[in-house]
Amino acid sequence: MSELIKVPGIGDGEGEVIEILVKVGDKVEAEQSLVTLESDKASMEIPCPKAGTIKSIKVKMGDTLKEGDDLIELESESGDAGEEKDEKAGKDEKKEPAEKTEASEDDKDDKPAEKASEGKQAASDKKASGSSVQPVKIPDLGSDSKAKVIEILVKKGDTVEVDQSLIVLESDKASMEIPSPVAGTVESVEIKLEQDAGTGDLILHMKVEGEEEQAAAEPAQDDKPASEAKADKQPEAKQDKSADSKPAEQDEAPAPVGGPSRDGTKVHAGPAVRLLAREMGVDLAEVKSSGPRDRILKEDVQNHVKSVMKQGKTAPATAGGSGIPAVPEIDFSRFGEIEVKDMTRLQQIGAANIHRSWLNVPHVTQFDLADISELETFRKDQKAVAEKAGVKLTILPFLLKACAHLLREQANFNVALAPNGKQLIHKNYVHIGFAVDTPDGLMVPVIRDVDKKSLLQLAGEAAELAEKARTKKLGADGMQGACFTISSLGHIGGTYFTPIVNAPEVAILGVSKATMQPVWDGSAFQPKLMLPLSLSYDHRAINGAAAAQFTKRLGELLGDIRSMLL
Repeated sequence: MSELIKVPGIGDGEGEVIEILVKVGDKVEAEQSLVTLESDKASMEIPCPKAGTIKSIKVKMGDTLKEGDDLIELESESGDAGEEKDEKAGKDEKKEPAEKTEASEDDKDDKPAEKASEGKQAASDKKASGSSVQPVKIPDLGSDSKAKVIEILVKKGDTVEVDQSLIVLESDKASMEIPSPVAGTVESVEIKLEQDAGTGDLILHMKVEGEEEQAAAEPAQDDKPASEAKADKQPEAKQDKSADSKPAEQDEAPAPVGGPSRDGTKVHAGPAVRLLAREMGVDLAEVKSSGPRDRILKEDVQNHVKSVMKQGKTAPATAGGSGIPAVPEIDFSRFGEIEVKDMTRLQQIGAANIHRSWLNVPHVTQFDLADISELETFRKDQKAVAEKAGVKLTILPFLLKACAHLLREQANFNVALAPNGKQLIHKNYVHIGFAVDTPDGLMVPVIRDVDKKSLLQLAGEAAELAEKARTKKLGADGMQGACFTISSLGHIGGTYFTPIVNAPEVAILGVSKATMQPVWDGSAFQPKLMLPLSLSYDHRAINGAAAAQFTKRLGELLGDIRSMLL
């Protein structure tokens, strides 16, 4: 049996369709939400009154609906005359309370005037004392059901304006922010997060300053009949959202959903979205909205989480990591003139990689000195041979060759730590990277199969790769696959430094400027050209003894390059 489902009673107001939660062919259960409506005052999900199958949908996104408008056509699972009778009886029953409500409203005609009279007395008291502490309670929510407190937007000592949101309530079908009926200072917050609260429950105590203008204006209305007082109040009720200023409209208009949030911005989101945000630990004030009227959808929350996770993988060097607080932001312009320049893409990638390695790798650095007096003599003697081959023979090819020899000799340096942290991946190849300083940032070209190439071949390939790096012609493949890295600052100066391991490698060699130093030979001091070595390593894969042995053997190989032939 097909049945037309209409919008149930939502007060005298209207709501815009901002979400359609079902589609044609869906099977729905009783009380399952069909659409989400949003008005200026609240958002609500319209439930299906019975189980069945969606035959057609009569509304579309952006439609404005009111009570009685067609919503969907439902193929009921069971449709007999008894149900229709029950519905008719239910409608008849609803009419009677409505009539009673009208009668009760007539009875209450004089109550606003009584409240006004009480308000005048309170204002007079305020004027005398200067200020008073008033309780602020949850206004009439239109039902006796409770709603959960999901956010408390103020704290003790905060200065609050009229209509500024105090708390956010959420039920199964709607979410609403409760505004302050008065301006003042929060004296104490009595409500708690996750508390089930309803009409009349105490939210907080507010210290309210006396206002001379109100105290002077109100006596003029003292002698008005109750009916005139009510008539005067009605036009203001449309503009004033406080509980005291619109007693007759409280049943129809819950507190606004999109009031100020913690940082003063407006957050529009339905109950399902707020629940999802709480489960994921997301602050809705930080989520970029894509729905109608700046409403936050489930997809917005999910995209926000993806974005945060992506940023975590490529976090800049200044961001916090592993629970470390981030460096605070400082306005340097307060101290003088500044100029802000964007980092190059290469600098950003390098900073992220270095930051990741520094946080994840337990670094230890072994320092040593290598006597390269004889190596330097040999290098100079081979200058003509190198020029004939069309290359420049620097100390780098010797370092590459010596380190390649050691990676074969001490295989525990030619490894990578497995992601599970329980295995070492041993490499049967020897590829070595060397750091090149370029105008755009640091780059590390990789020379492959270093152990299989001659000194002149290494010199030529290193010069070619360095030139490609400086002219932005080095592809990504040319910087991948290294087993070990050499970073040389010898052309600049310095003694020692602590290079950062280029993970997933487990070691990196830093080389500083060689200097002439007196070295004791057992009987006298001899002038020797000494090269400072700084070996940083991942202590999870390499122990201190192995690192000391590595730098000792490297010194021996550089001291007499003929030993590499043995």
